[in-house]
Amino acid sequence: MKLFLDGDINIYYVQTLCMIFFPGEKFGAAAQNDPNAPELRLKLTKRAKGYSAKAIAKFNGNKAVCNRALDFSPYYTEEKTAKMVCGAAVVSAWGELLGYRPSWGMLTGVRPSKVATDLLRHGVSKTRTKRILTNEYFVIPKKAALATDVALAEQKVIGTPDARDCSMYISIPFCPSRCSYCSFVSYTSKKLLELIPAYLEKLKVDLHANFQTIRKLGLRLKTIYIGGGTPTILEADQLRELLALINEETDVSALEEFTLEAGRADTITAEKLAVAKEYGVTRTCVNPQTLCDEVLVGIGRCHTAADFFRAYDIARNSGIPVVNTDLIVGLPGDHFKTFSKTFDQILALHPENITVHTFCVKKAADILRMDSHIYSLRGGDAGKCVDYSQLKTQQEGYKPYYMYRQKNTVGNYENVGFALEGMEAKYNIYMMEEVHSIIAVGAGAVSKLVNYQPQDGSGALIERLFYPKYPYEYLRDESTQAKCERIESFYQEQGLLH
Repeated sequence: MKLFLDGDINIYYVQTLCMIFFPGEKFGAAAQNDPNAPELRLKLTKRAKGYSAKAIAKFNGNKAVCNRALDFSPYYTEEKTAKMVCGAAVVSAWGELLGYRPSWGMLTGVRPSKVATDLLRHGVSKTRTKRILTNEYFVIPKKAALATDVALAEQKVIGTPDARDCSMYISIPFCPSRCSYCSFVSYTSKKLLELIPAYLEKLKVDLHANFQTIRKLGLRLKTIYIGGGTPTILEADQLRELLALINEETDVSALEEFTLEAGRADTITAEKLAVAKEYGVTRTCVNPQTLCDEVLVGIGRCHTAADFFRAYDIARNSGIPVVNTDLIVGLPGDHFKTFSKTFDQILALHPENITVHTFCVKKAADILRMDSHIYSLRGGDAGKCVDYSQLKTQQEGYKPYYMYRQKNTVGNYENVGFALEGMEAKYNIYMMEEVHSIIAVGAGAVSKLVNYQPQDGSGALIERLFYPKYPYEYLRDESTQAKCERIESFYQEQGLLH
């Protein structure tokens, strides 16, 4: 795509907006020399009371021109006002030219409910918040209502954050096979799976150091999440070894939540989940993605729908109180008939949590090598499937409590967590809303050190600490001590230990 920007405009933001209308679009020199590439010209002008923007969009010999203006308001900074007026002009121009209104309007970020959260914190009413999302951000009404409901649910769980609160993420980046849509750093070959014993030994050393730091600083550990990859790829004895260490390092009975992401049905056994229950795990995930066997084969999952029901039954009978199931809307080969059948079968099981993702095309996913045209603007049946999931969960007593979005999702739709009353996955909220630090350990793990309310009144301050992505690099990594020292320094520098 050709972009011509005039004014103090964030080019990355404009590119992201354009990709709503042209999923997978490329920018750069090649596009500039392509006479058939879509073209956008955007001019930003500052006025006495606010900003105005003019967007000219061209594609396939057609053109649309849109002018938008926005006055300054107490809800937005000057920078935010400029960004919003640019977004309004771009979305309006492409929307008019292509005859398409994106359901989330100009919202491109990971957290669409953040806008609603900020407005509610400013004392804006629920009704007014939904109206602002619809009128100023061009969000369609049902998505504005969803974002507002999620924001209210998150606030209820979060309450008043304490500077000493934290959570922990533990990475097990290995899987029995790689799904064709996956871009996570997870390892499946026999040679790499042979690294697991050595990986666990190093992980235990690093966990000990991080738990020591948490105790030294007097932090209060609220949740632990063991994710991956597929943590239940560990053998029962290996899982016992890991969970026993965690129990030695902290009182797991004092946690608000302790999650073991089981995930793949082909790794779940009664013995493994019995170990999990014995060592205090309170939440687990059994993720079919779909219950259509043909679709499962197509995406590289090495289990069947029958395997899922077997695994779910094991989880349900394990005594672990909260079970989550993940589903994906818009998978290749899936459509409304098969998805709605899957969803009805999941609802019949009545899990405490249901997470509905929208299929997302990642650059590193194997599926792109199989089908480079997988990107989809309108998403086929995806919108109908998303609507079905949100209507049916409401009818069955589930409430949306957690939401995020990704670039290049089918139809530009969202990922939503639904829960029965009081069964929300708290780690998901704490992690997404960045209300306290997440201490992360293991290959590919990223700690987020958070000062939620700096004394100068500015927004939350966040610092990230990265472990190497790949297990064989992690095994040689010696950065844990330095990371722990940096965690201590951060809390001291930010004055969070008083």
